[in-house]
Amino acid sequence: MKSVVSLSEAISKVKSGDIVGISGFLGVGEPFELIEELVKQNQQDLTLVSVVTSHPGKEVGVGRLCENHQVKKYIAAHVGTSAAAQREYFSKAMEVEFTPMGTVVERLHAAGAGLGAVLTPTGVGTILEKDYEKVERNGREYLVYDPLKIDVALIKATKADKYGNLYIDGTTKNISLQLALAADTVIVEANEIVEAGEINPNDIYIPGILVDYVVQSLTPEEHHKMMGDLWTETKKLAGVN
Repeated sequence: MKSVVSLSEAISKVKSGDIVGISGFLGVGEPFELIEELVKQNQQDLTLVSVVTSHPGKEVGVGRLCENHQVKKYIAAHVGTSAAAQREYFSKAMEVEFTPMGTVVERLHAAGAGLGAVLTPTGVGTILEKDYEKVERNGREYLVYDPLKIDVALIKATKADKYGNLYIDGTTKNISLQLALAADTVIVEANEIVEAGEINPNDIYIPGILVDYVVQSLTPEEHHKMMGDLWTETKKLAGVN
């Protein structure tokens, strides 16, 4: 059986200087409680991997790590929804490696699958050419990206069983599977923890063999209310009725 641990014990597995991958897209499918504990423990000089920054309008999720000056380098497609991330970037306190979303996904997949590189036509003819090798195959040009191996993945799941098998609902899946494949250590924040067999095998998105630690998160009802309150607050800040 997998280790069901406290937030503090789970995040103690993250060390200063680690490469940390975090699931989610604009707050959806993001492990907010694991992130808040990471802010509390204050590990420094992190390299952060996610497709974008967190929920717009308020510093939550990955934006909190930037706000707390814990991120040395951020690998993402854009960081425009976090004022803290922008401040860190423009002040040169944090490096940003701008990488297209699909390329982030493929680099993680390559690391998990043991592949040597990713070849993609995305970015050919742009400023990305100055940072990456360009090759030609079958009459077409591609940029070459190295696999993206990470030390720790922080993943949000809808439901986990006690063997670490995960059900992740709908679009909250995001890059969770690719992170789990690419990481040395996988920590999961789940709304529900159930007995083995209570998740239909056809609904398991990430198998327990990839998971190291599970943390009990907000209940489904609490999580739904939290997200609803967050979006309502953001609409008010934007002046939207």
